[in-house]
Amino acid sequence: MTSAASTPVLQVFRLGSPWQTLDPFLFAVHHLDAYPAGNDDLGPDASLDGRPLGQDFGNPAGWSMYHGTTVPGFPGHPHRGFETVTFVRSGFVDHSDSVGAAARFGEGDTQWLTAGNGIVHSEMFPLLNKDSGNPLELFQIWLNLPAESKSADPHFSMLWNEDTPTVTVADEDGRTVSVRVLAGELDGSTPPPPPPNSWASRPDTDVAIWNIDLSSGACRELPAARGDRTQRVLYVYSGSPVRIGDRTIESGHGVVVDASVPVHLTGGDEGTQILMLQGRPIGEPVVSYGPFVLDDEAGIRQAFEDYRRTGFGGWPWDSDGPVHDRDAGRFARYPDEKLEQR
Repeated sequence: MTSAASTPVLQVFRLGSPWQTLDPFLFAVHHLDAYPAGNDDLGPDASLDGRPLGQDFGNPAGWSMYHGTTVPGFPGHPHRGFETVTFVRSGFVDHSDSVGAAARFGEGDTQWLTAGNGIVHSEMFPLLNKDSGNPLELFQIWLNLPAESKSADPHFSMLWNEDTPTVTVADEDGRTVSVRVLAGELDGSTPPPPPPNSWASRPDTDVAIWNIDLSSGACRELPAARGDRTQRVLYVYSGSPVRIGDRTIESGHGVVVDASVPVHLTGGDEGTQILMLQGRPIGEPVVSYGPFVLDDEAGIRQAFEDYRRTGFGGWPWDSDGPVHDRDAGRFARYPDEKLEQR
């Protein structure tokens, strides 16, 4: 086993909103909302007085409406030039988009969406429980696309909870470390494939997204990355301080580590939760304006022109923030009308 001292911590930074990321990642945010019981409209059965509806990010009472006005969430908005990866640990998301796809996913599911040459989508958070709270915890991660893939057709994928591996190891004292493998490979476990035009779909890019849950005092050594250019960041987002190599890191911090050597982790007294993002940099110019990420200013201007002209396919839904029936269950309906139900 590699000694702790041989796992150098290169940088430590405080987690803001959004989190600081490294190429090939563009953006990462952690939503944690203690929503109350839901009403008949799948919104909160609570007063919304005093909230700046449409721009409610202040988290009063432990939850936000975000851009939603009846149901919390993010009504229809455009993207071009990158991918969104949405991993939901608890609660549900109702997805609808301009190419006709729709889904309800959550409770361990991940949605992977290639925006490519343009898509409009809505992400609403339906509060399905009328008799109890509706806690929501999710991560949304933006993964860049190389220039040659920014003009790809949009692609919608679901990585269902049941198909996504969790690698759990217990030490001789029964202390466990569980790693949810959303992308990449760990100990022979590989998740469903990413979309075909994703940077993560290329075997030499070493993209991995792992959610790591260390119980109290548990140890785990993460293997070194495969590529010598790979960048690796550990986001310590919850729990007690963790030992990363020879450093103690408080929750609420991100840590850039040397990806060329194994990473030795030791959980804190009350356990620790970490999200890991790694990958080989794309190494191309990044010019972004809101929901568009291209590689030059001309690309940004073209994105706005195309969106005004075409709406990226139009909006086939009755509202900007549609939600599905309360009893719809977990499902995905794809643009070709293929239906998956869980």
